[in-house]
Amino acid sequence: MLLELTSDQEFFRETTARYLAERAPVGELRRLRHDPAGFDAAYWRGGAELGWTSLLVSERHGGGSISGDPLVDLTLIAHEFGAHAAPGPLVATNVVAAALSAADGDGGDAARPDRDALVAGLVAGEAIASWAYSEPAPSDRPGTVELTVRPDGSDVVLDGVKRPVESAAAASHLLVTGRTGEGLTQVLVPTDAPGVTIEPLRSVDLTRRFATVRFAGVRAPAAAVVGEIGGAAEAVRRQLQLALVLLDAEAVGAMQRAFDMTVEWAFDRYSFGRPLASYQALKHRFADMKTWLEASHAVSDAAAAAVQAGAPEADELVSAARAYIGDRGSELLQDCVQLHGGIGVTFEHDLHLFLRRHTVNRTLFGTPADHRQRVADIVVERERAA
Repeated sequence: MLLELTSDQEFFRETTARYLAERAPVGELRRLRHDPAGFDAAYWRGGAELGWTSLLVSERHGGGSISGDPLVDLTLIAHEFGAHAAPGPLVATNVVAAALSAADGDGGDAARPDRDALVAGLVAGEAIASWAYSEPAPSDRPGTVELTVRPDGSDVVLDGVKRPVESAAAASHLLVTGRTGEGLTQVLVPTDAPGVTIEPLRSVDLTRRFATVRFAGVRAPAAAVVGEIGGAAEAVRRQLQLALVLLDAEAVGAMQRAFDMTVEWAFDRYSFGRPLASYQALKHRFADMKTWLEASHAVSDAAAAAVQAGAPEADELVSAARAYIGDRGSELLQDCVQLHGGIGVTFEHDLHLFLRRHTVNRTLFGTPADHRQRVADIVVERERAA
């Protein structure tokens, strides 16, 4: 997390931390393990009132930021989500709300009251929507889109499969990214539209719910297209940046919580009359973990700042952060488990909650290996352009 927060940012973060401690303690997370949605509707509405869902939308839609850098502000919430393994579709809801708000621009789409009503519902926590972007193998690398969006008279027709889609079963709408010829098109599709099939997936995260969504000849009116047909590439790039920044902030929050728990354990647990933390071999392991953790904070913050500023290096930084946090975070969390000994691998201990959250996050929107390749591709392209 940022080394220096403004007083307003710190209050915003602390308010969310207190709310999550009260409404989503570890006992509640265990209770939600078998809940179909993975979160309580009243809990989500309460979080929306705190500002979880309004930071990335325009003032016309009821949005606003704490510091003037809304994405940076939202990473503070994402960090706390990771630190509490909190339930709720934070990333999915904010990406869709931001996409719909940006497509409306300065009010040019005010003649679409249904879309305005959906954004208002997302901001209020009354509605859930998700981004249907990722696809199953072999089309699972970032930037690979095989689902087709075909214009047909005054409609568009969608055919293809998206997987995984977060909170698809709880969502009223999906923002579907598909391919039209050489370009990308995005369509806002109700989940109850004819031809849409939602198949729940199993997840290692106790409260995150994902699904495979199939689109078989799904017909939507042209008014459901978000942006221009075949002209959504830049919007999709921005949405991917937002999703990755928020997932990384969550992952770092989980890493920080697990590290803090392990340090406390090492000082409290005695072996041969000495605390575990006093042994030289363990000190070296903690030093490595602390280095990975601080570097993860730094690269996550740098990526968020670059995306917020629209910097030309934003894509490179986002993927670099994704690759580093994905790999080093997994190593850190596995070390935390090992340092706890036998109790670290039990369901009764809380450590696995944060390992689960990080494990799922590192697989969404591309693996660390995918993003290392993406960084390499960006560098090669830049060298050719030079």
